Amino acid sequence: MAAATVLLGAAPAAAQDSQAEAVWERQCTACHSGTSDSRAPSRETLALTSPEAVVRALTSGTMQEQGAALSVEERLAVAGFLTGRAPAEDGLATWDLCAASPPMPDPSAAPRWNGWGVSARNTRFQPADQAGLNAADVPRLTLRWAFGFPAATHAWSQPVVAGGRLFAGSHNSQVYALDAATGCTHWIFTARSAVRSAISVAPHGDSHAVYFGDLAGTVYAVDADTGDLLWSRRVDEHPVARITGAPTLFEGRLYVPVSSLEEASGLIPGYECCRFRGSIVALDAATGGVIWKTYTLDEPTPIGQTPGGARGWGPSGAAIWNAPTIDAARGVLYAATGNQYTGPERETGDAVIALDLRDGAFKWTRQLLPADIFGSTCLQGAAPPVCPEEAGPDYDFGNSPILATRPDGRDLIVIGQKSGVGWALDPDNEGEVVWQYRAGAGGLNGGMQWGSATDGERAYFPVSDAPYPGFELPDPPPPGGLHAVRLDTGERVWFAPPAEPVCDPGPGCNAAQLAAITVIPGVVFSGSNDGALRAYDTRDGSVIWEYDSNRAFETVNGVPASGGSMSAAGPAVVDGMVYVNSGYFGNGVSRPGNVLLAFGVE
Repeated sequence: MAAATVLLGAAPAAAQDSQAEAVWERQCTACHSGTSDSRAPSRETLALTSPEAVVRALTSGTMQEQGAALSVEERLAVAGFLTGRAPAEDGLATWDLCAASPPMPDPSAAPRWNGWGVSARNTRFQPADQAGLNAADVPRLTLRWAFGFPAATHAWSQPVVAGGRLFAGSHNSQVYALDAATGCTHWIFTARSAVRSAISVAPHGDSHAVYFGDLAGTVYAVDADTGDLLWSRRVDEHPVARITGAPTLFEGRLYVPVSSLEEASGLIPGYECCRFRGSIVALDAATGGVIWKTYTLDEPTPIGQTPGGARGWGPSGAAIWNAPTIDAARGVLYAATGNQYTGPERETGDAVIALDLRDGAFKWTRQLLPADIFGSTCLQGAAPPVCPEEAGPDYDFGNSPILATRPDGRDLIVIGQKSGVGWALDPDNEGEVVWQYRAGAGGLNGGMQWGSATDGERAYFPVSDAPYPGFELPDPPPPGGLHAVRLDTGERVWFAPPAEPVCDPGPGCNAAQLAAITVIPGVVFSGSNDGALRAYDTRDGSVIWEYDSNRAFETVNGVPASGGSMSAAGPAVVDGMVYVNSGYFGNGVSRPGNVLLAFGVE
């Protein structure tokens, strides 16, 4: 990057700013205005990141398609214009590493939280022997250490713990291996793009590997002891394909969910919308070789015109935002899909799907909301068959399906939806609905967002119902709340109403509970958009502990860090410690931050 710094310094500052502002207005404002349904961070949020992160996004990350239309000088000028700083020669964080980094012990021999949902069934329930924490301990939790993610405005990759090490990805494209007890750093790995997915750890030859995906659609296997790359594979060639949900490991295979941001691409003048389709990709965990790939939709074909006069394509969308769930007894993988971006409608949008683990063949599909065709092209009034007369409500699934076992031994698939409805499906009857429970009003940012949970007796549904700028409901309910329902019948046991927000009033300050929740015996942990982590008693929903993360932290790695909204990944509870990230997005829906917090009982 040394040459990049020289290029930025070659012209007067006023000329650089003028050039960059022109590029920004021409190429970027449609998606980054902060007022449209673009899912893109606002200019104010981008100003909080690093120039290196902006350049990386435009060259090999999420925005590489837009960056390809810019010259090297333009990319550098935009990075400097947004952040007020020129890209440095080395934008990577440097700090003291752990004094010693011996080989990681066998992760299966110690308490652990491995992957998204504790197990491949994605229950998000941590049993007592692994949690090392009980309900009586929780009120005595105190902050033990904090770690700052450098050059980041989101802290969104759920921490995982295995073999005494904590692994977490970052908005700045780096993955960190930390000591779980002290937070010192064993190694840092830099991916092509931001790493949002949770990480899984598994044996690899004579050692262990960590597996994860990035927001450029690339999957990685990295040596768990050294941070050295073992293999990488891009699993989808679409320019805005990304891996949001955590890949799931099972019996030597890595099952990768593929999502995208193409539903916002229709805001780009002349864009031919849309050709992305969600998929699950099964990889050989040892080599990264593709075993099978199953798309959620048939291949798009030209079907009309967009409002801007470009060619329209469809069907598209049905992305998979969540970690796949494994049903070993039935030999099936479950995943949940998002809305379609363009028509014609297919039954695999807003659906729970079941695929054969062997070859990825569809076993069954259960669509839980038909006709949800939504995206920027539809919001601009694209005519049929590209879009329906009225755009769908965008009630897709961010939750992973939970494979739960009732007290009577019967299995259910439990899942919360952005519609505000929690569902229980029958895995032995092609996903037939067993019960449904109305937890929230639903909305573009409503209902259940990223993760519900079960302890085998009850299902727990955290409600978002957060306001979304430009898409306000006429009579919205207060955001937030946590519901406990009987697993066998779906009947309410208790409801914990929305908390009083602890943040300073302003955009993104509300008690919406978007983040995934975590259950241990007797306690539900739930992070909130207001920056608080709360612990609820499973008997009655009363709050027994609360921590406010809305402040600056002194970090073990010396990186300036502060908390914000807890709006994505949930807490990991392992061996008497609770680990959680604080900070998300910052576009008026949530508030940015860049800190990982570790709590323990003194």
